[in-house]
Amino acid sequence: MRHNSEDRPGAEKVTATQRIGEVLHRSKTGKLIVRLQAEAIIGQPVLDKRGKRVGQVFDIFGPVAAPYASIRMRDEETGQPDELYLGDRADRGPRPKRRRQKR
Repeated sequence: MRHNSEDRPGAEKVTATQRIGEVLHRSKTGKLIVRLQAEAIIGQPVLDKRGKRVGQVFDIFGPVAAPYASIRMRDEETGQPDELYLGDRADRGPRPKRRRQKR
């Protein structure tokens, strides 16, 4: 019985949907600063042009009419990519369980 990679638990299936915007620079903390052209949400995966997951949206800031995003890259040693794309919002994965504080 053959299984598709989509059927395996933990398989990372991410598809590029929209170009995220213009990459401006890398901040002192190592995050990429991007001028957004598409609507993004915090935690949404960020892909390179081959569809490989390279990071996630860490923060969104600036004016509503022209927002910026801070992208936390998975590998800080990689150079500044030319094109970045937003992954599907459903591909964020399951939320971690919150532990209740003991009294």
